[in-house]
Amino acid sequence: MAKKPTRGFDGPSQRQLKVGETLRRALAEIMLRGELHDDEISRASITVSEVRVTPDLRSAVVFVLPLGGFNSDAVLDALNRSKGEIRHLLGKKVPMKFSPDLNFQRDNSYDRMDEARRLLNTDRVRAYVEAPDRAPDEDDA
Repeated sequence: MAKKPTRGFDGPSQRQLKVGETLRRALAEIMLRGELHDDEISRASITVSEVRVTPDLRSAVVFVLPLGGFNSDAVLDALNRSKGEIRHLLGKKVPMKFSPDLNFQRDNSYDRMDEARRLLNTDRVRAYVEAPDRAPDEDDA
């Protein structure tokens, strides 16, 4: 059977998406129930927004954000310090052959959303939305 020609990056497979969502839910439950023994993590309310899993399911990037974005560096350090304990708890909750290596990163998608919202509320964009047939002048830039 011939291989499908590669056109570059096609995105994650259905399997990666499904495993990522399963891991996200399990991690959120672990954080919610306070099963971790780190004071920095137990004091923070942490949102697990996305988990991206590699095609071999051996490692995953976990995007997290503490409530309000406060103390995010300290929380990320604590999560990365406790990743062995988190992998152990994750292995109990999610039946997988291997528990993936976790890398915790700050989720910047909320900041990007705010920036896009700010840009869409500028006078130049509003003028274009109200009169789409009129292209913005170079003088407006």
